[in-house]
Amino acid sequence: MSWFSRLIGGKSDHSPKPQRLDYLNEALSLERQGDFDAALTSYRLAMRDHPNDPRILQNMAIAFSRTGRMNEAIGAYRRALELDPELSGAHYGLAFLLIKRGDLAEAAAHLEAFLEAPPSGSEADRWVRHARQTLDELRGEAADLPDQPDA
Repeated sequence: MSWFSRLIGGKSDHSPKPQRLDYLNEALSLERQGDFDAALTSYRLAMRDHPNDPRILQNMAIAFSRTGRMNEAIGAYRRALELDPELSGAHYGLAFLLIKRGDLAEAAAHLEAFLEAPPSGSEADRWVRHARQTLDELRGEAADLPDQPDA
């Protein structure tokens, strides 16, 4: 097609095709810059493209936590675990939010789930040690409670 045809509204076989943005990578980049509110917007757009992606939900939960929106973070972690019950990072993050909220029994259950299938690698060792230590402390608190009479 000639330039004149395109000028007057003709169609070209070489017209650029619209490309979708990679909202997930955009959100991760915004998080690295510390702009968690903008990252949440990009995560929401990523969820529109991939509504059942537990990793996006897990990342959203982290951003919600960083902006002080604990209930929304807990909800995002719970939804991620509905989609992938073995998502260890979601168990870990949810456990510590539940501790802050005072729900120690459920937090212990999520720490146990995290430790059943922990991530591997040298950096993950730090998180595994932290989860074990916290779980031991939670169990110690339960042991400090007065004995219940036998039924």
